[in-house]
Formats: sequence, C-alpha cells, structure tokens
Amino acid sequence: MKILAIETSCDDTGVAVLKIQSSKTEILSNIVSSQVKLHEKYGGIYPFLAKREHQKNLPPVLKKAFRQVQDKQKFEKPDLIAVTVGPGLEPCLWTGINFAIELAKKMNLPLVPVNHIEAHILANFIGKNSKSQIPNPKNIFPAVCLVVSGGHTQLILMKNIGKYQILGETRDDAAGECFDKVARILGLSYPGGPEVAKKAAKYNIRNKKYHIELPRPMIYQKNYDFSFSGLKTAVLYDFKSQRPRIRKSEEYIREMCFEIQQAAIDVLIHKTLKAAKSFKAKVIILGGGVAANKELRKQLRKKIEKEMPHAVYYMPERKYCTDNALMAAVTAYYHQKEKTKNWKKIRANANLKIGGYL
Repeated sequence: MKILAIETSCDDTGVAVLKIQSSKTEILSNIVSSQVKLHEKYGGIYPFLAKREHQKNLPPVLKKAFRQVQDKQKFEKPDLIAVTVGPGLEPCLWTGINFAIELAKKMNLPLVPVNHIEAHILANFIGKNSKSQIPNPKNIFPAVCLVVSGGHTQLILMKNIGKYQILGETRDDAAGECFDKVARILGLSYPGGPEVAKKAAKYNIRNKKYHIELPRPMIYQKNYDFSFSGLKTAVLYDFKSQRPRIRKSEEYIREMCFEIQQAAIDVLIHKTLKAAKSFKAKVIILGGGVAANKELRKQLRKKIEKEMPHAVYYMPERKYCTDNALMAAVTAYYHQKEKTKNWKKIRANANLKIGGYL
C-alpha cells in the first residue's frame, strides 16, 4: 500500500509518500517546508499569513515529493490520500484539505481524515524506532502517551489504535507555548523551545550564581492535569526584579533557561510515570514537537528504566517529532477503513479531540 499524505495543521507544509507492505514501512518521500523565518519577526504564528504560505508551498512541495519517489523507484499511483483535519489552525487546515480533495478528484483516490494528535503518537511507528516494522498492537496496550507541543500538552491512555482516553491536559498554556513566551521575555528568538534548550545546555550547574528556583505547578496534585502559565509568570517576575545589566547577561539567561526547562521536565515526567504506574502501562509513548528536547528524552528514558524497568518506551526520531506528513500517512494506514470519496465529509476541526475525526 502506498499512501500520499498532506499536513498543514500549523506553519509547516508537509507532503510524504509512505509504502507499507507486510507490516514493513518504506519512506519513499518526506518533504517539509518550514515557515519559521517568516513568523520569527512576529514572535508567533499568524494563521492567515501561514495559510497564504501553504497555498504557495503545496504545489512545489508535492512536485518535490514525487521527484523523490521517482529517484527511489518507478512512480506508481498511491492507493489513498491522507490529510490532517485537526486539531490545528483552521485556515491552515482548510488549505491542506482543499488541496487534498482536488488531488483526490484528479487521481480518483479515496481520502482518509487524520487526527493530528494521534499522528504525533503514531510517529513512533516509522523510522529507526520501529525498525521498519509496524509494531504488533498486542504487545503495546495499554500504553500511556505524553504528547507535548506548542499547542498541546496531554496525557492519554491508549487502549488500542483509535481508542483513547484523555487522562489530563494543560489548563492554560501548553509546555511549548510556555517556552515560546519565556524566550520572548528573555529576548530570545522564535520558536522558543530550541532556543531555551540551547541556552540551558550551556549552563554549568556548578556555577549557580543567581539561585533561581521556579515552581513545579500541580506536580503533586492527584490529577493528571498540567499548568504552565504560572511558570511563565514566575519567570517574568524574576526577570523584572533584576537590574537591566543582569537581565541581559549571558549567565542569567542560561541559568533561567536551565531552570525553566527543568521545571517543565520535572512536571511532565512525574505525571507521566504516575499515570503509567496507575494504569499498568506496558508501553510509554512520547510525541509532539517538544519531544525533540534532548533533556526531556534523556531524563524520561532514565526514569522509566529506573522506576518501570519492565515497561517499553517509544520516542520518535527527533526529525519526526515536529509536524510532518509521514505521521499522517502511518495514521491513515491504521484508519484506512474510514477512507471516503464523499468529499463533503472531510472538514477542518480546529479543536478536534483525540479519537475523533469528522
């Protein structure tokens, strides 16, 4: 089976072709056109500007993806088209949906609507982590999934493919959103997550100078919810309390970035392990853009190995953590029964919940 996938949920234009045969995956193409430089000067994403860029980028990105396929093998017509329908920015989602519908009509192919959150989870089933083999679901469930990105922070109980229960989610800012806002306070560029991580990596904890201590919001509450707005506020208060010379100093910025990153990681890992133990999870799955954070990956892996040595952990390759069409393709493979040629059924849903499609 060959799946052509379209991803435009936010500011990355993605097109991919994935071949799955006898449960073995082969990546024939994966093209992502990023709009980071375009939105960097605004410190965030402007939906209608992103929509315009998707409209401009989709045709050349599709051509590039097809050329990449032809470089590997003779091009053959895909069996179906996958398209992300939500959650995300509605103008961006509609751009990808309309493009996918036009393609489906021209190629006489069915469409499969894809949930973006589920796609972040199933991104673990492509690339080196899956050893080019789709895992046997019997060996996975129940699984606890931590999805962390700029727009979402959720703990999800995965009972089967397509069967999910949200255990907890952020009550305000997502973890990635918090990093973006903190970076803005500290005068760092957008997107904030990678910039905070870079500064934190250069900090030497032995040279602690400003003794910054931030709260770990909701870490010991009995629920599985998160809150990162207060963390951002604590950074702002500390920043304003410092002299202008200190605010601009590299030592202060590095120490603050280290502490904000560690505060978020402590909460994320504590809640994830708590859920995994409570629900006797066989597998712990990490997904989303913030899953590319090296410290989160390293510390979560160590905690699982120490506290739940019999559990298996999945972490997608870092290049598949951020938005891409491959994760939509593998998700469509599992939901191919939902394929349709009734184009009117495919609609954008900016607030789509995990487990929901149309």
